Amino acid sequence: MSAFKSDFLRTLTERGFIHQMSDEAGLDDLFRTETVTAYIGFDPTAASLHAGGLIQIMMLYWLQQTGHRPIALMGGGTGMIGDPSFKDEARKLLTPELIAENIAGIKTVFSNYLSFGDGPKDAVMADNADWLMGLNYVEFLRDVGRHFSVNRMLAFDSVKTRLDRDQSLSFLEFNYMILQAYDFVELNKRYGCRLQMGGSDQWGNIINGIDLGHRMGGPQLYALTSPLLTTSSGAKMGKSANGAVWLNADMLSAYDFWQYWRNSEDADVGRFLKLYTPLPLDEIRRLEALGGAEINEAKKVLANEVTALLHGRAAAEEAAETARKTFEEGAISDNLPTISVAASELEAGVGLLALFVRAGLAASNGEARRQVQGGAIRLNDEAVSDDKTLVTASHLNEDGVIKLSMGKKKHVLVRVQ
Repeated sequence: MSAFKSDFLRTLTERGFIHQMSDEAGLDDLFRTETVTAYIGFDPTAASLHAGGLIQIMMLYWLQQTGHRPIALMGGGTGMIGDPSFKDEARKLLTPELIAENIAGIKTVFSNYLSFGDGPKDAVMADNADWLMGLNYVEFLRDVGRHFSVNRMLAFDSVKTRLDRDQSLSFLEFNYMILQAYDFVELNKRYGCRLQMGGSDQWGNIINGIDLGHRMGGPQLYALTSPLLTTSSGAKMGKSANGAVWLNADMLSAYDFWQYWRNSEDADVGRFLKLYTPLPLDEIRRLEALGGAEINEAKKVLANEVTALLHGRAAAEEAAETARKTFEEGAISDNLPTISVAASELEAGVGLLALFVRAGLAASNGEARRQVQGGAIRLNDEAVSDDKTLVTASHLNEDGVIKLSMGKKKHVLVRVQ
C-alpha cells in the first residue's frame, strides 16, 4: 500500500501507473483538498490512437472516477510541428486538413472512457490550435521565449539523444517544447489546470511547463508520468504481428482488438488487468494467481473487460463468443475478419501465399512460406503442405466463403466480390 492520502494517487500507485512525480506531498495534498483539473496531450499523427496510448486514457479515466476533472488536449497546433522527443529524425509534416481529419478520428474514442459536459467534474475536450494558431511571433518571443534557456533545453535527454547521434534537430522541432510548455500555462489560465500527465518521455517537456508557469507568475503546477510499457518479451505495447492495434473500430475490428488482449503473455496478465481494466484489485489478484491452463480464463477476462470499455459490453461478448465457436467448435462465424476477392480471380486461381498476405495473416510471401513449412497454415481447417497451392472457387464451402487460418488463433474469411 502507498502512503498517499488522496484516492487518485493511491489508485494510480496500486495499479502501476506512476513513473515520476514532481512534489509528491504537494500534489497529494492538492488532490486530497481540491477538485483538480489535469490534462494529457494527444498528437494527431494518425486517424486513431493505438493500444500503446491506452495507459494515458486510463489515467484520465481514473482521474474522473476519483472525483476530478480531466482534459483531453488535441494537438491541432503542435501537430503542425510534431514532437521530436526521442525520435531519430524529424516527423513528416502533416497538412492542416490531415490534422483535422486525424483529430476527428481520435476524438471518437474518449466518450467511451470519460463523461463530458459542463459540470465541475465533467471532462473537457480542448485543442491547442485555439490559442497557438493566432499567436503573434514577436510578442510570443518577448513574453514567453525569454523565459527559456537554450543551455537548459540542450541538456534534456530528449534533445541530447538526437544530438549525441549526430542527427539534425531543426529549429522548428526545437520550438515544440516551448509550445507544449505554453499549453500548460494556457490551460491553467483557461481551466485552472494544475497537473500535466504523460508518458515518461514527456518528463522534460512537462517540467518546462511548470517552470514557465512559475516564471510567468502562475500558481504551482505539477507533473506526473507513467512508465513506457513493453510486454514481458520486450515488444512495444500497441503493436502486433499485423501492425498497430488501433482503437477505432473502423481501423481494427472489436474481434481483432479482443484477440490482441486474449493473446497476452502469461506474465503480463496481472499487470494489464490493473492498468487497462477497472476490475477490483482483489479480483485481479485472484486472476493473476491462476496457473497452468487456467491462466487462459484470466486472459479472456482481460480481453472481455478491455474490449467492453472501448467497444461496449455487447461487442466484447460477441467477440468472445466468436472466438469460442472458432477455436472450440471449429465453426465459421460471420464476425471473423473478412476480405473480398473478385470471382474472376478465384476462377483463375489465387496463390496461397499472396492470399495470406492480402488477408493480413502474413507480412510477406516469405513469411507465409515459412508458416506453410511449419504446418501452421490451413484452408477451411485443412492443413496445407504445398506453398504453390492455388486457391480457387472449388475451395468455397457451403456458406460461400473460404476460411484462412494461421495457427489456432488467427482466422480470416474470404468472400467473393
